[in-house]
Amino acid sequence: MGQTAATNALASAAYRDDEVAKILQADNEWHRSTVKPPRPWARILRPKLGEAFSRAVIDRTLGAGRKPLIQSFGVEPQVVVEHCLAAHRIRRDRDNWLAAVTVLCGVLFLPGFLVWLVVFTLRTTVGRREDKRAGAVATVLLAGVGALAVLFLVKMPFHGFWAWYGRAAVVLPVVGWFWAKQICERSARDLRERWESLLSGGGLGAKVPEAVPGSPGDAAEQVRKELARLGAEQRSNSVFYAGPKGILGMGTRWGSWQLAEDLVSAEPGKDFHPFRSWDVITAIQGGLGMLERTPVNTGGFPKPSITHWIVTPIGENADAVSRPSGTDVDAYTVRTHAIQDICNKQQFGSGDRHYLGVQWTLWDGHLVITMLITVTVLHDTLRIEVTGHALGPVNPLFNEKPAAREKEVQKALRFWETRKVKLPLVDADEVVRLAARAPLTWYPPVLNWLGGGLTLPEPFGLRHAWADQPWRHRFMADDALRAATPVLRVVHAAALRTLRENGVDVEKFGSRSAVLSGTVQDVAPKKADVYDA
Repeated sequence: MGQTAATNALASAAYRDDEVAKILQADNEWHRSTVKPPRPWARILRPKLGEAFSRAVIDRTLGAGRKPLIQSFGVEPQVVVEHCLAAHRIRRDRDNWLAAVTVLCGVLFLPGFLVWLVVFTLRTTVGRREDKRAGAVATVLLAGVGALAVLFLVKMPFHGFWAWYGRAAVVLPVVGWFWAKQICERSARDLRERWESLLSGGGLGAKVPEAVPGSPGDAAEQVRKELARLGAEQRSNSVFYAGPKGILGMGTRWGSWQLAEDLVSAEPGKDFHPFRSWDVITAIQGGLGMLERTPVNTGGFPKPSITHWIVTPIGENADAVSRPSGTDVDAYTVRTHAIQDICNKQQFGSGDRHYLGVQWTLWDGHLVITMLITVTVLHDTLRIEVTGHALGPVNPLFNEKPAAREKEVQKALRFWETRKVKLPLVDADEVVRLAARAPLTWYPPVLNWLGGGLTLPEPFGLRHAWADQPWRHRFMADDALRAATPVLRVVHAAALRTLRENGVDVEKFGSRSAVLSGTVQDVAPKKADVYDA
C-alpha cells in the first residue's frame, strides 16, 4: 500500500527552517505539543522548527530508557526517524565548522566578539517590535556601532601587541561572520533541497551512517537496536483505548452497530452444538478476506490488512502506556493462543479485550480506515459489535513547500506600486544565531535549558499526534462511510453461517441483521466515544 505521501510530509519537518512555534498550528484537539521558550536573555540561542523537531523525535524514539510508542498507521515511522537523523547530521557538520570559526574568530578575540554579539542581540530584539520604526532604529544601531569600530581602528588607544590585538578583535569577528555565512548558506540550500524533494515525490533517501555499526558496542549499534525496536512496536498487535480520544493511533470511534439476540436451538428439545467466540471470529476473518473480490468490474476495495488486536484501556489523560510482556508476547506481539484466551474469556469486567480489525490505508497514507469487530457471549445472549474508526490526513502544515525568501517594497519613482525583492537565504541574524548555538550543540541539555525546545505530545505516535479529522474532506469522508455497509454485511453473513452450522436458530438474528443493514445505509459520523449521560 502506498504510504509515502504522509511519511514524506512528516519527514520534511526535520528540514524546515520556520519558527518552532509554528508546529502548534498542527496540533489537534486531543494531542498538544509544548514549545519551551528561551531564556529572556538567551533568545539568540532559540532553535528553529527543523532543529527542534528532529532533536525531539530522535530523543523520543531512540533515546535510552524511552517510553513505549504508539503505532503510526499509514506512516513508516522508521523512515521519518532516519530523515531526522540525516537532518541532524547535516546540522552537526555545519555546527562543527561554525564552532571552529567561532573559536578562531571569536573566542580567541573574546572582547570584540562579545561586543558584536551584544550589538546583534540588541538589533534583533529591537527589530522584533511591531513598531514600524523599530527596523530603522535597529539598522541605525548597527551602523553606529560600525562607525565606532572604524574610529577605534583609526584612533587606537593602545600600542604594541595590544594595538594589533585590538584591531584583530574588531575585524576578525566580522571576517568570521562572512565565513560563517558561507557555511550556513551551503547547509541551508542542502536542507531546503531535501525538504522540497520529499514533498515533490522525489523520494530523496536519508543517509544515516549513525545506524551502521563499525564495531560491537559502539553508538551506532545502539541506534540500530532502537530502530529495530521501533519497527517491532510498529508491528505490535497491542493498542490502547483512551476514552474520548478513541484507540490511540486509529482515531476516534465515529460509528457503532450491534447485533444482539438470544441463542436458541433450531431444533426444539435439542441443544445446539457448543462453540466459542473464537469460532465466530475465525469465520468473520475468512469473510473479511474476501472483501476485495466483487462480481462487478470496478475498482472496489484494495486488499485490506486484517489483524487480531488486543485493546488495553488507559486513562483519558494518561501520559504513558505500558506494552504487554511475558511468555505470551513475542517482540511486542501477543501470541495467537493468548489472543484466543482473551477472545473467549475476557468479555466482562477488567482486563484487555479482543477485537478483529480490518484496515485500509488510502490516499497515499493520509487516510486510515479501521473497522473493529468483537464477539461476546453473556448468559444466552450473543453480541456482535462493529465499530468504525477513521484517522484523517496529516495536518496541511507538513505539506507546505519551502517558499522563496522575498518581500514587497515600494518602487522608487512610482511609489504607489510595489515590487518583490529577493532576500538572502540566510540573513545576518540567522548567521549569528547559528554561530552562537554551534559550540553548545555538543551538550544539548544546556542548549535546551538556554534556548528552549519542543516537547512532543504524550502518549506519542508520529501519525496520530498531527492528524486532522477526515470529515472536512468530502471524498475521504465518503470512503470512510462507504466502508461500513459492506463490512457490516460480511460480518453478519459469516456469523449467521457459523450459528446455522452449529444448530442455532438464526431467525431473530437474521431479522435484526436486516434492520441494521438498512440503517447503516444512512450512516453519519458521530462522536461515539463521547457518551451523553
